[in-house]
Amino acid sequence: MAIVISITNQKGGVGKTTTAVNLAYYLAKDKYRTLIIDIDPQGNATSGLGVDKTTLKSSMVEVMLGSVVPESTILQTKYKNLYLLPTTPELANTEVELVSQKTRFTILKNVIARIAKNYDYIIIDSPPSLSLLTVNGMIASNYLLLPVQTEFYALEGVAQLLESMKLVRKAMNPRLQLLGVLATMYDKRTSLSSQVLAEVRKYFKDRTFETTIPRNVRIAEAPSHGAPVGEYDKFSKGARAYKELAHEVELRTRGGKK
Repeated sequence: MAIVISITNQKGGVGKTTTAVNLAYYLAKDKYRTLIIDIDPQGNATSGLGVDKTTLKSSMVEVMLGSVVPESTILQTKYKNLYLLPTTPELANTEVELVSQKTRFTILKNVIARIAKNYDYIIIDSPPSLSLLTVNGMIASNYLLLPVQTEFYALEGVAQLLESMKLVRKAMNPRLQLLGVLATMYDKRTSLSSQVLAEVRKYFKDRTFETTIPRNVRIAEAPSHGAPVGEYDKFSKGARAYKELAHEVELRTRGGKK
């Protein structure tokens, strides 16, 4: 059965989607069958893998509403072992429609239950908010991965997110764990980045990943080419960092064993 990881932070601009796409890419490169589920209505993970949202016959909109099965919507990306359940901006309207449903909190969990046996990892890219979609991701997951930008106000809102995680664990998903906190946009040349990283490590201790994701122009450029940074420039600092992160994730979730 797949290990399901929800990448979540209610704060925008912290590298959440970038982490989802690049972590999934390197897990796939390590020969793990990996599926990205894009539940962020912005659909950046979808376009970041080179998929034109306007050409989709179905997406997470129809999957969440139950009008199509996920198997018919999953796309094989250009990269071996990497698959995508895409989304479109209409998912924001779908979320409103789901509010009145009794099963609104477990829709994604039930979707994943249908397909989990087909994958080693499922990576969920959540919206930058504590929305119904984000909670669906938490309930469906084994782990949360929390990207934190190494800038001022980095930890703002994190306490609320962790409280939500505790509530979900207590009420609906006792298996949910914090996989780790990932420092993103790290610039070792600035004292602020170093101070924030020290604060993150002080607060989260061994839950902080050893890997830090640098502020790197190649990471920023890759999505405009519809490619993970490892495909766009595999020798860049950003690519090397995400490759290291994938190995850390493998160790924390499988002990490095296939």
